[in-house]
Amino acid sequence: MALTDFRPMEERCSSCLGCKWIPFDKVKSLRFGENCPSISYGNFNAYSARGRFVLGLALQTGDADLSETTTEVIQSCMSCGACDVACKVTRYNLEPLDHNIELKAHAIAAGKVHPEQKKIMDALSKEKTMIPGKSKADRLAWAEGLGLKDLSKTKGEVLFFAGCKYSYDPALTPHARAAAKLLLKAGVDMGHLGNADMCCAGRALQMGFKEDFARSAEANIKAIKAAGVKTIVTPCSDCYHAFKRSYAALGLEIEVLHVVEYLERLIAQKKITFTKKVPMRVTYHDPCHLGRLGEPFHPWTGKEKKILNQIHTWEPRRPRYNGAYGIYDAPRKVLEAIPGVELVEMERIREYSWCCGAGGGCESTHPELSAWTAAERIFEANSTGASALVTACPWCESRFAGVKDSSGKTIEVLDIVQLVEMAL
Repeated sequence: MALTDFRPMEERCSSCLGCKWIPFDKVKSLRFGENCPSISYGNFNAYSARGRFVLGLALQTGDADLSETTTEVIQSCMSCGACDVACKVTRYNLEPLDHNIELKAHAIAAGKVHPEQKKIMDALSKEKTMIPGKSKADRLAWAEGLGLKDLSKTKGEVLFFAGCKYSYDPALTPHARAAAKLLLKAGVDMGHLGNADMCCAGRALQMGFKEDFARSAEANIKAIKAAGVKTIVTPCSDCYHAFKRSYAALGLEIEVLHVVEYLERLIAQKKITFTKKVPMRVTYHDPCHLGRLGEPFHPWTGKEKKILNQIHTWEPRRPRYNGAYGIYDAPRKVLEAIPGVELVEMERIREYSWCCGAGGGCESTHPELSAWTAAERIFEANSTGASALVTACPWCESRFAGVKDSSGKTIEVLDIVQLVEMAL
């Protein structure tokens, strides 16, 4: 879609404020009632989904242009989908997340590329990763000695896809190795893509680089099909979303599982049993791309229509991604199965989870906004009395690590795989 295709949506947004708050019946306190980091930090309507609908329309009517200010507003969206989910509660005929991404694509097509975005996209083009400074030659160093199959040389049904963050960040690599070891020990026959392994490029799409995403996705789909893969398992929430939703939209029909889903399955089958007690009070952070954006893709072709030229609808009925069917229960069941672990919940959970601050490339392009967003979540985690914040996404884990909240407190940040290891 082009920005012009979104004009009907831009015109029918009713300024209900749903894109700024979690649904009002879910609000437990004013302190933790907001849902969008961009508007909460920017404190000006343009930073909300409603404001971006107005901006999109103004760009088309000539009442605004891509100035330094409007471009900054566009690029500050974390593509976390919080506005999108809340909008689906108040109405059904708007797609604010798709519109925000299209705004980014519109700016990029006009040459408005942030210097940090250029570094990221250069890395994708040259080294097949969206982490600048890393080399493709080192991409599979994390898997050395594990005995994973090289699916670029032999066929296999299960692909373990670590993703860029787990592949290159030395603080996170051990968690990817631990996850792979757990699955291998449980008898899962799996491999990696060998020389064909590269970034899923999901973040390219989040930033509005649609063509770059499509090229990378097509290359990955080709490698996956050539290897005979039937199931992709990944510990990365961003990769999970890319394969589950964005690749599916391109025609990839394949089972996609996050590691926590596989761990839950193996625990239920008693292929993983715990022998140690882990006396710890923890809270769990739902990653955006595993939770509200982790719903399965449903293909749809149809058109807009109006009933009696007034009431807008879709024909046939359009899929409604309201976040309710993301991956929420699996990580909680894994935590509940670990002896000694007490799970205490934050106020904003499941599809109404607050973003970690790393999404949409904002960790690089808007570091102050990103750091503030992370600190807000750390404050919320500390308010539960938990001693550790557990998550299932390397970007969230990295973003939260060492961050102080507004009272100056940090919290221990753990990958859910680490807790599983502690109990074995």
